[in-house]
Amino acid sequence: MCTAILWLASVSLLICPTVSCYECFVDVEDSLRLCWGHVLTHENVRNVDECFRMLDRIFNTNESVIEAGRVGEGYDIKLKEILDAEILPIVEEFDQQLNKDSVYESRLLTAADNFIAAASKLPRVSGCFPPCGFQSAGAVYNCITCQYDSCEFPLDCPVQEIEVMENSGARMWCDVPFDLPNDIEVIWRFAEEVKTQEMDQFKEVTAGVDRLYSIPSTRLQHQGTYQCEMYSGSRSIVRLYFYITVTPQLVAGHTELQEIFDLSLLPGGQLLAAPGAAPRSFLRLLLFLLTTCLTTSLLLLFLSLG
Repeated sequence: MCTAILWLASVSLLICPTVSCYECFVDVEDSLRLCWGHVLTHENVRNVDECFRMLDRIFNTNESVIEAGRVGEGYDIKLKEILDAEILPIVEEFDQQLNKDSVYESRLLTAADNFIAAASKLPRVSGCFPPCGFQSAGAVYNCITCQYDSCEFPLDCPVQEIEVMENSGARMWCDVPFDLPNDIEVIWRFAEEVKTQEMDQFKEVTAGVDRLYSIPSTRLQHQGTYQCEMYSGSRSIVRLYFYITVTPQLVAGHTELQEIFDLSLLPGGQLLAAPGAAPRSFLRLLLFLLTTCLTTSLLLLFLSLG
């Protein structure tokens, strides 16, 4: 009866909102065997609850232990091997034996330090790259939840704005900063004129493995949203969007001429002198050019009249 009560009390200490690599990998039965002989030095009494509180302090709330456990996918098995190698020998040594709390403290602190040193050498991952995409390779083991944390980003990336002039080329790369599987398939879609991410507005343009979509000479009908979706098998990995604005060539030429004309005039309609030129010399040059132009025009007129 007393053993059952002791087991329930110990389990209640282990099952709490905050866990760590210790609870993830060490069985409750082994923890009970470990803490059976825990003796409080000052009172000289056996106290299993205090042993579990010590485990909580040394492992559960130890940020260094939690950080050391943030390994790449598949390496949680190595974490268990490292921790078992530190804890199980102490379990066998302390089983059914009385030991003072100071002995427990020393041995468990050493075990935690050894775990941190060994686990920190295991492969890490580059982590998650915001703001979008299914990134399975970025999963990191979390000793607080005893499972891998995935990168919980949406599939749809923000729309990228691209401005091009009519008859010029446009290139769009379906590229992401995270690692992709080897069996990637790429589908390009187009929604004419509109800026959107609504799937029902897109029409498929091409499918294959080409992550570059190129328009050699843009026309007004090329204006709209381009979507690049990458698949691995039947799973969608990411969707990128490019909104292309096409400026008509005549409008662009008129705009450039207007900018040149605006820059060439000073307030009051005066022409802007060349940099470093004296105003009077510039005025004389202007009069000379105007006179030459007028003389040439009159000469041509007289010749045409015979």
